[in-house]
Amino acid sequence: MNRSRFGDLEVLCHTPSGPVRETPLLFVHGAYTAAWCWEEQFLPWFAAQGYASYAVSLSGHGRSRGRTYLDSFSISDYVDDVAEVAGKLPATPVLIGHSMGGMVVQKYLERHTAPAVVLMSSVPPQGLLGSAFGLAFSKPHLLGDLNRIMGGGQPQLETLRHALFHETIELERLQRYYHLCQPESHRAIWDMSLFDLPSLARIELPPMLVLGAEHDVLIPPDQVRLTARRYDVEPQILPGLGHGMMLESDWRVAADPILAWLKSLDL
Repeated sequence: MNRSRFGDLEVLCHTPSGPVRETPLLFVHGAYTAAWCWEEQFLPWFAAQGYASYAVSLSGHGRSRGRTYLDSFSISDYVDDVAEVAGKLPATPVLIGHSMGGMVVQKYLERHTAPAVVLMSSVPPQGLLGSAFGLAFSKPHLLGDLNRIMGGGQPQLETLRHALFHETIELERLQRYYHLCQPESHRAIWDMSLFDLPSLARIELPPMLVLGAEHDVLIPPDQVRLTARRYDVEPQILPGLGHGMMLESDWRVAADPILAWLKSLDL
């Protein structure tokens, strides 16, 4: 793994040891995390399949710029981060966005092009309100704890477990993720809820893969199906996974369909 600096942005990179495919992959993380979530499994594995694989920590996240003024960052700022990194790669990358990162990818397409995009448990183009209302009724304590993280607090370990995982994750790994999580920008959350939703009329739609997780309590399958319907594609709901699909022990259930789809596009 290489940790690069793209200006003041942290970018993690794995490159293949053998032949390299022409099109790189750029992974965009969700709220409360950073590029580290892709480093666990996805970056080294996709590099082993021949893809130069990059993950950016958006402004205010990880080791990127702006941690002290996180709340000033908007979804538009995150789009600019992705464009800044994509513009410095050797070729235009496939974009793979998870949760909030999926919303960033959708907004990116209003102003930029990509050879293909993957939305993983993405915030739908209709925004967060639908899933937030559902969570308020089904798991009010979980919603309350997530709101506490917004204020700079730390979640309960059990909240993190229920929010991200379907598996019974071992305590040591859960604690490590717990300490890597961080607050999210209030401004970005409001953008995803109401104020800066994607304008489909402005998007030149590339090939798109929409993935959801069977046991996702944050972006449940019905919200994933809304996203797929809006973009006129068929969703894939992955069995046995929770919201943090790239961190589950069965992460290959998510990685394998992405690889097969990329190969079907000859990317």
